[in-house]
Amino acid sequence: MLDRRVIAIAFAVSCAAPGLALAEDAPKPPYTLSANVFLVSDYFFRGITQTWGKPAIQGGFDFSHETGIYLGTWASNVSGNQYAGGSMEWDLYGGYLHKFNDDVSLGAGVLYYYYPGANTSKAYPGFWTGTVPDVKFDTFEGNIQANWKWVNAKFSYAFSNYFGANQDTGFKDDTKGTMYPEVNVNYPLMDNLTLVAHVGYTKYAEKLAAPNTQGKDDPSYADWKLGVSYVWKDGWTIGAYYVDTNNKDFYKATPSLANTDTKDLARASGYITVGRTF
Repeated sequence: MLDRRVIAIAFAVSCAAPGLALAEDAPKPPYTLSANVFLVSDYFFRGITQTWGKPAIQGGFDFSHETGIYLGTWASNVSGNQYAGGSMEWDLYGGYLHKFNDDVSLGAGVLYYYYPGANTSKAYPGFWTGTVPDVKFDTFEGNIQANWKWVNAKFSYAFSNYFGANQDTGFKDDTKGTMYPEVNVNYPLMDNLTLVAHVGYTKYAEKLAAPNTQGKDDPSYADWKLGVSYVWKDGWTIGAYYVDTNNKDFYKATPSLANTDTKDLARASGYITVGRTF
């Protein structure tokens, strides 16, 4: 997008010299701005549904500078069954990506997950026994990444408790230091059609203080995804994916924070996405 001052100057000069081709002479800005909006049949984050198996609408804005600095924000609806008192995830992120050439780059960044209004104290009456914990789900992570052509390797590290997991919510200790290594592949199959593959591992820094109703105390798990995405004119994209996890016994009867329902949050599932980047 051209700077408004540049447009004003171009207009003034064109009035003085009709026919002058100024559009080609205007300097290209040293940054790019983009936006995206998507509808998904289910919102999965690291293999776990965040919408209790329901659809979500998502969108964000991104700024990147030719120096390698980037900033962005992204949001999605989430389920109050998992984030008591909340219905929205709002992410804020930024970092630096250094490109050595068109194929190789290295970067580092931070990401803050914010859940407005969500707190464990807002769970339905009777969910907690004893003292009701007053814990937010907000999480702050740092990450490093390496990219080669269509392969991305990334390592994320939680500087805060991991999505509300600490002693007050049933863990042995704080979960600062929870890690998530992952590898992502976006391999072009043909024009506009891309194979998407992902594998990651959530390593919790602590286990539960006592086994859950399934007799399990370690929530750590691996997740993977496989699918395809297709881009057509004007930035429209459609995708179809299959996602699965292990450690299913831990998550197969996860209790809701909003009512007495339970859900298999780590079940194998397929989902579709449709949206536009512009």
